[in-house]
Amino acid sequence: MNIVILDDYQDAVRKLACSAKLESFQAKVYTNTVKGLGQLSVRLKDADVIVLNRERTQLSGALIAKLPRLKLVAQTGRIGSHIDVNACTEHGVAVAEGTGSPVAPAELTWALIMAATRRLPQYIGNLKHGAWQQSGLKSSSMPPNFGLGTVLKGRTLGIWGFGRIGQLVAGYGKAFGMRVVVWGRAPSLEQALQLGYEVAANREEFFEQSDVLTLHLRLNDDTQGMIRLEDLSRMKPSALLVNTSRAELIEPDALISALNRGRPGLGAVDVYESEPILQGHALLRLENCICTPHIGYVEQDSYEMYFSAAFDNVVNFIKGRPTNIVNPGALQMRR
Repeated sequence: MNIVILDDYQDAVRKLACSAKLESFQAKVYTNTVKGLGQLSVRLKDADVIVLNRERTQLSGALIAKLPRLKLVAQTGRIGSHIDVNACTEHGVAVAEGTGSPVAPAELTWALIMAATRRLPQYIGNLKHGAWQQSGLKSSSMPPNFGLGTVLKGRTLGIWGFGRIGQLVAGYGKAFGMRVVVWGRAPSLEQALQLGYEVAANREEFFEQSDVLTLHLRLNDDTQGMIRLEDLSRMKPSALLVNTSRAELIEPDALISALNRGRPGLGAVDVYESEPILQGHALLRLENCICTPHIGYVEQDSYEMYFSAAFDNVVNFIKGRPTNIVNPGALQMRR
């Protein structure tokens, strides 16, 4: 079988220990990405198995229909909306789900919080140009001494979404002496209370009180665009909004508008509506926004875990013992 591994930006997969699991099979790794239906259908036309690197490539129904040889899609991590699972089932394509861990994205979230509140990217960038102890954040629209940065102790950490990542971030906040306030669905609020955290009285208070507000929600029809400009405009001029979850949680252009208006005063973003982003992206031009290239899960331990699980699913499928299939009906319709 022909195995195609997509979007390995760092050319890391071949150097992973778990890559030995595919040594006896024909596998091709692509280190660049293509987005168009035509380009993808050409790249994948001979693929029996596709290994997806998280959500970097969208597998639409139209694309699936153009891949007559395809038998298995192996996902690294959890299945998301980037795969049209129903279309896969209709065409007899099995979809295997991998495993995930909250540790790397939670740690990146905290790294962004610390970097932003102490203005590290700005200080580092200016130091390279000869400016000593200058963050450059001196706009007249910013609060007094905004460029100095702040400590976290004693400030309010707002967490929207209290799943595995949100709970880890809450623990970090508690360890740093922050007041942790949670918002989300009723089960999340109940769990937060059971673990000794505060919950916001309402949505408006949540945005108004948070000095640092971080999003940890799954993207679906209910959550897409749920954070509006009106919400962001309630935040303090000194506050920080962090999004390491999904860009589409925030209505289009709302964060750019809010940061330009100075409420919140800072943003830290790891996710974008279309990836990879281009050099001239509006968020990259804002001095009060830190941007990272969707690296929440990009580190050695996570890569070994994600790809090891995906490769196990591939090998098991080829050997006739499919594992972790989310659409078992496809196995009955396999071409």
